[in-house]
Amino acid sequence: MYFVIVIPVIALIAWIIFHKRNKPNPSVLQKLDKSLISILDSHVNYYHKLSKSEKKRFESQVSVFLQNVNIEGVGTEITDVDRVLVASSAVIPVFGLGDWEYSNLTNVILYPDTFDHEYQFEGGSRNIQGMVGTGYMNGQMILSRPSLLKGFSPMSGKENTAIHEFVHLVDKSDGATDGVPEQLMEHQYAAPWLSLMHREMHRIRDGKSDINPYAITNEAEFLAVASEYFFEKPEQFKQKHPELYQQLSLVFRQKPV
Repeated sequence: MYFVIVIPVIALIAWIIFHKRNKPNPSVLQKLDKSLISILDSHVNYYHKLSKSEKKRFESQVSVFLQNVNIEGVGTEITDVDRVLVASSAVIPVFGLGDWEYSNLTNVILYPDTFDHEYQFEGGSRNIQGMVGTGYMNGQMILSRPSLLKGFSPMSGKENTAIHEFVHLVDKSDGATDGVPEQLMEHQYAAPWLSLMHREMHRIRDGKSDINPYAITNEAEFLAVASEYFFEKPEQFKQKHPELYQQLSLVFRQKPV
């Protein structure tokens, strides 16, 4: 009985030690294959705006993400472009946060089309482009592959589905997806942020804002939608929404303009 208990414990300890040894250290810059850097250079506008040293750090964070998170396809073949764009979507919102890790994510699943709430992409009502899994799908993110690619195309406008979903994960990191990322926001700023958010939601309802109306669904969606705009069209966002721009700059600790 003693050995039955001890042996599995020893095996578990050995697995933990081995796993930690093989897990990349986010504080040490990781190299990214030249072919993947080429994809960053040709597809990710955010990357273009970075300094040389920042590009190296961005490449390292993309490399760490690809080592830690599994990216797979359902009904579609995954390419290096897909992998780089998923990783870039993950890195962009947290690039100003140091060695951030998505502890609440293990898999990103790409579908060939939009899908429904049952994660079905064939038949039925298919209008979801991205979703962070809950329940038995906890730790999973599902993305429409066409929406992923569109988010990094010249036709993207103010929208980027993958960044939207990763902002939800950042929001969720404090235990609640509620539009107030408490791990990134000092307590005294939470109430002013909510007040600003609700004022803008009223403006959206009245047709006086250019923020996507999906933002008025709830506070969590407002944060995600506004963040898409913040990262995709920062100059325009700063000009039209200076208070929101300032608040999101504090949350994400970066100024993309």
